[in-house]
Amino acid sequence: MTDSQATPSFRLAYVPGVTPTKWVRIWNERLPDVPLTLVAVSPGEAFELLRDGGADAGFVRLPVDRTDLSAIPLYTETTVVVIPKDHVIAAVDEVTAEDLADEILLHPLDDTLPWESLPGQPANERPATTADAIELVAAGIGVLAVPQSLARLHHRKDLTYRPLTEAPESRVALSWPEDATTDLVEDFIGIVRGRTVNSSRGRSQTPATGSASASDQSKRKSPDKGGARRKPAAGTAGKPAGKSGKPTGKAGKNARGGSGGTPKGAKRGKPRRRP
Repeated sequence: MTDSQATPSFRLAYVPGVTPTKWVRIWNERLPDVPLTLVAVSPGEAFELLRDGGADAGFVRLPVDRTDLSAIPLYTETTVVVIPKDHVIAAVDEVTAEDLADEILLHPLDDTLPWESLPGQPANERPATTADAIELVAAGIGVLAVPQSLARLHHRKDLTYRPLTEAPESRVALSWPEDATTDLVEDFIGIVRGRTVNSSRGRSQTPATGSASASDQSKRKSPDKGGARRKPAAGTAGKPAGKSGKPTGKAGKNARGGSGGTPKGAKRGKPRRRP
């Protein structure tokens, strides 16, 4: 690197509910000389931040506009309904959409669940954020359906949540500008996908790997005089050679046929007993 080049760095955006701690730790272990900066961003601002170069990549919620952004879906979250602890729904293990028929279901403006039609009764106004909706739930004004990670993020002692079946689910993805797929972005993609540190990602490691393989193949095909092993002659395998260079032991004296057969001048047959 020359003095005119900027010190490399990586900016990672993430929306509420996503915990990038594990991937950041692996990044710091593998690329300690490249600082990673976390950028917290709302779901509505995440894509513009990536397009404007405010982050190199980001954890976002699907859907993603694939016109200019690339995305790798990572996981799907369970949808839950947030309720006061003393609510009647708190007595059951899970809730269906029908169970919310008489409830006011709050629908914040930053909601990322792809509803086709909201269950329950609509509120007079939509809260601006999920955090605002949580406050309304605590005040007993309504209930709220969110991805489970957001229910944990906004946890309060006076609230609880239950899984909500028959509801849309939120999917988390890693996204980045398609025309800015840099080597550092490729490095982070490898970390998220669980590649090991020695895995080839199709760039600098590839030529080295190919060269090493060709060299190994050359050695196997053209062994040198000192390193080549020759197949031992029949009847001599595993026996040390005597001073004359000939193998000793039973394999050398009694083996029949081939190079280890009956020694010259010896008669075949049963041995005579000594008187």
